Amino acid sequence: MKKSIIVIIVLLPLFMFGQANKLFRKALKTEDLKERVELLDQAISINPDKLDAYFYRAIAKNDLGDYTGAIVDYSKIIIEEPDADSYFNRGNARYSLADFEGAKADYLKATELDPYFIDALYSLGCAHFDLGNYDEAIEVFNLVVIKEPYYAKVYTMRGLAYEHLDNFKKAIDNYTVAVLMDPSADTYYNRGVYLLGINYYKKAKSDFSQVISRNENNSFAYFYRGACHFLLGKYKNADTDFSTALKFDSLDFDAMLGLSMMYYKQNDLANSKAYFDKAKAILQSNGNTTSGIELFENTYWYKNQFYFFTGIFKEIDQL
Repeated sequence: MKKSIIVIIVLLPLFMFGQANKLFRKALKTEDLKERVELLDQAISINPDKLDAYFYRAIAKNDLGDYTGAIVDYSKIIIEEPDADSYFNRGNARYSLADFEGAKADYLKATELDPYFIDALYSLGCAHFDLGNYDEAIEVFNLVVIKEPYYAKVYTMRGLAYEHLDNFKKAIDNYTVAVLMDPSADTYYNRGVYLLGINYYKKAKSDFSQVISRNENNSFAYFYRGACHFLLGKYKNADTDFSTALKFDSLDFDAMLGLSMMYYKQNDLANSKAYFDKAKAILQSNGNTTSGIELFENTYWYKNQFYFFTGIFKEIDQL
């Protein structure tokens, strides 16, 4: 009888660990993330030391939007057996919660454990960028370029950092390298927005045309190209692009303002007033009681073409 008890005591832990492994394997096979979390919960309750279960549960929680839960699981792994992947993934979860300081610390630790972890190094630069540490971000992005010069998206981010530092030449240089390395709708769009912002209307227009040729459903590209046409005095082309933008979004007050100003420039005062009143009504529809030009402070035209807009606003507002 005593021998039987001993055998049962020895075999029970083996059976339980076998059950934990079975649940773990089943969890990895399912596509249902909630079910995966539930199965991994059961596996961990049987074997609390199975760190792989925490890792995959953290990934599932992160994909479900439970970033805090993911952080808890990654932290368990980091306490027991710290590794670069867990620090990086915890940094991503913290980044999703806009905890940029926490994310920065985790990305830094990941790069210390693995100096050639390029995604972690790039993310470290992005965390610096979102904290407003543009010089530090550029230093990190420089390291990424040294270690992996064909990491295309780093050039866009470095361009953005230079843009915030008002270093126009280096910003354009980096946006251009991004386009050359990855001539996609996104890279052309990013450069186009920047070129428009520094009043390079013709070059910006060309970039937005490239965006539209690659993604004809990018409504913002139509609006921005329309703005370029308008500011270049190409009113017919501006009309086409602003009208197309409105087909994507009938409440696009920026496109309406563009059409209003375009018609005013062509002395079509009736259409100018009509589109101006439509834009004004949309801006007032959410309870905005601001009057005068301040009503338009969140529009593209007020923010990016202030002097031009204020000059023509006084005339259109009196129609």
